[in-house]
Amino acid sequence: MDADALYADVIDKYSRHINPHLAKLMAFAGFGVEMRGEGCYIYDHEGRQFLDCLGGYGTFSVGHRHPKVVEAVQKQLGEMALSGKAFFSKNAADLAEKLAEITPEGIDYSFFCNSGTEAVEAALKFSKSVTGRVKIISTTESFHGKTMGSLSVMGREKYRKPYEPLVPGVVFVPFGDVDAAIAAIDDQTACMIVEPIQGEGGIRIPPDGYLTALRRACDKHGAILIFDEVQTGLGRTGTMFACEHDGVSPDIITMAKALGGGVMPLGAVSGTEAIWDAVYSQNPLSHTSTFGGNPLACAAGLAGIQVIQDEGLVERSATLGLLLKDGLQSVADKHSKWIAEVRGRGLMVGLEFAEDEVGELVVAQLLKYGVCVAYALNNPRVLRFEPPLIISAEQIEFAVDAVDKALVETDELLAMLV
Repeated sequence: MDADALYADVIDKYSRHINPHLAKLMAFAGFGVEMRGEGCYIYDHEGRQFLDCLGGYGTFSVGHRHPKVVEAVQKQLGEMALSGKAFFSKNAADLAEKLAEITPEGIDYSFFCNSGTEAVEAALKFSKSVTGRVKIISTTESFHGKTMGSLSVMGREKYRKPYEPLVPGVVFVPFGDVDAAIAAIDDQTACMIVEPIQGEGGIRIPPDGYLTALRRACDKHGAILIFDEVQTGLGRTGTMFACEHDGVSPDIITMAKALGGGVMPLGAVSGTEAIWDAVYSQNPLSHTSTFGGNPLACAAGLAGIQVIQDEGLVERSATLGLLLKDGLQSVADKHSKWIAEVRGRGLMVGLEFAEDEVGELVVAQLLKYGVCVAYALNNPRVLRFEPPLIISAEQIEFAVDAVDKALVETDELLAMLV
């Protein structure tokens, strides 16, 4: 099947069997069919090479198909892929120990699942079980997943409204507003869930001391503090976990995306001994998963974390993140008519436009120059850059140059429409 026929076949099947509306949107934007991933690149059905600056929303921290992760998965596949569920799993035990080593102080136990939204569901469930309370505090423009519990704490009504009534007792406060959070957290609060840096909200960084203030307020009222690090965890922001910028430990932390080494789906909810004792002491089977913590996924997780540590990718994220941010700022200075702000930490950087829909045009133009990005789900004015942490300085320069060219073309296109 030639390239055009393959593309037509995939679009047809998406339209008839997956999501016809998404098919139209992606085809209009110029996205092809992904065929292969290697390092920092994705290759489409026509053999075109794209520098992946979206990185699966933070999934490909060690790149696409890192050889050491692939080797670990292939080795495990030759022995046992999925758990029989009646025996202990060495890979799960080893990964849980590794997470206890690298997570913030006091986080010693982990439950493994398959995705970020599953991790959030478990975190909310655990919090209600431990406290016996129903009130949950979340933040506006937050993103925690789209299953019923995690959707209930998503900070954008557009996604919640069609599925209401959702989980009761959820209260939203402005992200980064210390006073609003302190006023909302009380003796009826089961938990507060917050992203240390909002991803889908538009790479929004809270003020210094924000997480510390949340920790104090939760301690005062006996509430559980949950940090959702599904997107920010494992080196993305220049520290192993984003909450380390404030030096704060939560009671529960959620992970996924990069945890699977860019090869396997893998999520985790990790917490303190007190949390685990309250949840499991009366019923060791109170929260389980058939596929969660399977040997194949845990092998990928162990190998991925080892790569992050061995290759110094946390430090690399901090250093190259500054290069990316400075480069995008230089572009913003040239195109101040369109760009309102550049912000971020490590290799998690947002480029915010001054007007609606400009970012969507720039995404399409960037594809022409061989760079893949996307706008933030809860803030379409923001293009977010989350490339693999293995990206080189030369590749960052290529991406920054492409953004400059894409903005020039977008400016010319919009001038023609006036």
